[in-house]
Amino acid sequence: MGYDRFIPLDLCVLTVSDTRTLDDDASGDYLAQAAQQAGHRLAERALVRDDVYQMRAIVSRWIAEAQVDGILVTGGTGFTGRDSTPEALAPLLDKQMPGFGELFRAISFEEIGGSSMQSRAFAGLANGTFVFCLPGSTSACRTAWEKLIRAQLDLRTRPCNLAALRPRLRE
Repeated sequence: MGYDRFIPLDLCVLTVSDTRTLDDDASGDYLAQAAQQAGHRLAERALVRDDVYQMRAIVSRWIAEAQVDGILVTGGTGFTGRDSTPEALAPLLDKQMPGFGELFRAISFEEIGGSSMQSRAFAGLANGTFVFCLPGSTSACRTAWEKLIRAQLDLRTRPCNLAALRPRLRE
């Protein structure tokens, strides 16, 4: 496999929200469109209430599908009583990617200052599938996609990228 050409991945987008619908989901719209504009395929998109078991059901199904390479989740990463994405999805991960959350908050600090400490954004790997859990704001999703995720899902990114690891993720 050459590292000089783009290879599209199959990605799913999940919005976690008690108030949005697919008709007014700007963050989910952004992630789905950005992934497709980058050349990836949108395998599936869903919206779920901030409910631990509903989130786990959807993400577990996607993780179990061999053709799904990555999952982008937006919402539920804050501190309010209903924000439960980390509690719902972190237990599904086989491996955590601490650097993602650390880098996301560092980059966010440059944009929104100390408010960035309220983000519990995180990422990891589950059954060979990359899982990225982002805040619900469209601006935060744009930051995560443009400054971290897009390049890591592109085989051409040097010196290394997550996409290149795909053949070895289930060893």
